[in-house]
Amino acid sequence: MLLCIDTGNTNTVFSIWDGARFLATWRASTEHQRTADQYYVWLSTLMKANDLTNVMIDEVVISSTVPRVVFNLRVLCANYFDCRPLVVGKPECMLPVPYRVEAGTRPGPDRLANAAAAFDRHGGNVVVVDFGTATNFDVVGADGAYVGGVIAPGVNLSLEALHAGAAALPHVDISQPEKVIGENTVACIQSGVFWGYTGLIEGMTRRIKDEYGAPMKVIGTGGLAPLFAQGEALFDTIEHDLTMHGLTVIHQYNKENA
Repeated sequence: MLLCIDTGNTNTVFSIWDGARFLATWRASTEHQRTADQYYVWLSTLMKANDLTNVMIDEVVISSTVPRVVFNLRVLCANYFDCRPLVVGKPECMLPVPYRVEAGTRPGPDRLANAAAAFDRHGGNVVVVDFGTATNFDVVGADGAYVGGVIAPGVNLSLEALHAGAAALPHVDISQPEKVIGENTVACIQSGVFWGYTGLIEGMTRRIKDEYGAPMKVIGTGGLAPLFAQGEALFDTIEHDLTMHGLTVIHQYNKENA
């Protein structure tokens, strides 16, 4: 079976793929100082609770936007799964369709995985809106290539910055407010963030479509995508496991073309 690992700036996701479906998915906070042994103790405990063992895993694929964690993840694979992982973004990792961006630019591996997954499930001419530490807009061409995008501050990052930079403003949880005009401080912040990001998504996807010059499907993914899908018709569909599915697509492509 295949272990997919997606390391973001905030969380690291581990999913086990049996070739047809994900058997289990777990999240841990991303900490670059976490050792391979610590990863294994945590992961093996969760696997055991799901009637899984490390001997079932014989392949690993990794996407990481935090380079410092990759070494310990490689050690984890070598010591406990007896394999060498495929790391998206490294020269030895082939993509189903090479990205087309400015020379010298290397897109984030999560964005490459999103492009591969979006094309596999929906075909080309797609915008993926990925809610993470940053809010990414990934543009996938007609042939499945990642062709560029947009990076905006993430929702939770904006909330934390607002709380840290304004002493009188409390930290609040993001939710869809009942009204746009808030009648207390918390409601004002929630309205500003929720409807502000709704406007960001609407405006940015419209501008991307206008500039691209062709009909495009908009896919939402990431933890907050379902929340923002409640307010307006922002997305054509929501994909909860898009990045992880992209890792399976890239891994399979490398197996078939090794």
